[in-house]
Amino acid sequence: MFKLRSWRRREVLGVACAFFLFGWRAYAESCEKLAGLKLPDTTITVAKIETRETARTLENGTPGAPLMKLPEFCRVAGTISPVKDSLIGFEVWMPVTGWNHRLMAVGNGGFSGAPWVRFMGGALRNGYATAGTDTGHKGEVGDASFALGHPEKVVDFGYRSVHQTTLKAKAIIEAFYGALATKAYWDGCSSGGKEGLMEAQRYPADYDGIIAGAPANNWERLSASGVWIGQATHATAASYLPHDKLVILHEAALNACGARDGVIGDPFGCHFDPAAVLCKGKETASCLSREQVDAARKIYAGPVNPRTHEKIFPGLEPGSELGWGSFGEPPEPPITASHFKYIVFQDPKWDYRSFNFDSDLARGEKVDGGTLTANDPDLRPFFERGGKLILYHGLSDSLIAPRNTIAYYNDVVKTTGALAADSMRLYLIAGMNHCFGGAGLTDFDMEIPLVGWVEDGKMPTAVPAAHFPDGPPLRPDRTGALCPYPEVAKYKGTGGTNDATSDLCAKP
Repeated sequence: MFKLRSWRRREVLGVACAFFLFGWRAYAESCEKLAGLKLPDTTITVAKIETRETARTLENGTPGAPLMKLPEFCRVAGTISPVKDSLIGFEVWMPVTGWNHRLMAVGNGGFSGAPWVRFMGGALRNGYATAGTDTGHKGEVGDASFALGHPEKVVDFGYRSVHQTTLKAKAIIEAFYGALATKAYWDGCSSGGKEGLMEAQRYPADYDGIIAGAPANNWERLSASGVWIGQATHATAASYLPHDKLVILHEAALNACGARDGVIGDPFGCHFDPAAVLCKGKETASCLSREQVDAARKIYAGPVNPRTHEKIFPGLEPGSELGWGSFGEPPEPPITASHFKYIVFQDPKWDYRSFNFDSDLARGEKVDGGTLTANDPDLRPFFERGGKLILYHGLSDSLIAPRNTIAYYNDVVKTTGALAADSMRLYLIAGMNHCFGGAGLTDFDMEIPLVGWVEDGKMPTAVPAAHFPDGPPLRPDRTGALCPYPEVAKYKGTGGTNDATSDLCAKP
């Protein structure tokens, strides 16, 4: 390759620097002008360029990787008030350079009243314009007190905030770049997974592709499940399962279910009885009392209607025991008790121990009326316009039973027929906790297969996954493949047994 003369090199570098400088200034001015953008029911309060240094000030305690190494981006924040007593906060972040011409909006968790900005940062690093919402209120994950006397804020939380944020984000993106996003995607887990399903069911044109992890879509019955776990472990002082007893129970479940590397591959096929660790005589630190065994059995079984004997919600699986303290620790199960206290009964003094799994559940479902529950299996409008849905769920989830997601998947298949085969996939991850973490192959990327499916028609099959040990070295100690349900990963006979390329997806 020939070398430029020194003066020519200086000229080229000067032009490049000028282009970057004036291009950046143009984007900065374009961003600042968004403060005057007029959108229905919307007030824009922030429109400014953020750098990797200033982005760190936006941390708000939500999960995800810290806001580091972000590209410069135009940040637009504001509020939406579509009806009286509705005030929906939102954030839209748009990379100054390197935009991939797509929107990736992110979901929340629990009753969280803040945009999950760390997940937004991850989308931004991948070249997306991204958006998030506070779901119409300020507050913590486990606190539904915002709903007391504010029915419109319940509607905001249920579905309106995400839809309104989506509409405004698309308009803001077009105003900033002078072009529409070519595709729109959603990525959320838990409440965020429910939000994604609610979008597919109510507003099928909002998104082209949706990732819904461990979705809290069966909201009322899921809430009853959390109360059930709380009641089971707090029935008497002797029923309580402290962490050291959960460790004993967990180890027994792993042994009984043939776990490998701390992972039960097929918890559905394991019929573990916690009586295996029942104390033979006086209770000791190495065994469970009769009351503790009974509590564990209730948790594995799941809540049942005492009058009709109907199964209300699936129980948790063997391998999930270490997380049972989330709903089983006193004074009350968070999120679920708060839901019934502030949304269903509108009574801050309501006691979850009084919950009736027949009449009180019926009351909750009547109050809900589809505002919070996203169980509609008729996704034909979403599928028929080309929408694609990827569901995933950890089999060691201790908050939302994975069988609930399987049940919803099967309902959609039954309702939509061949459309589901072309438009929906479910991945079950052995050994994964709620949304992330655990002994299984919990590091994976559903974004790549979703985008390839939507834009190139490439149906997802095996998804590479890995497990990273705690602490250094920062490389996986195991890799493998996640397979679309009902297929499972099987060793093809060649290659390393902990290598993703050695697995193939096949019927069980």
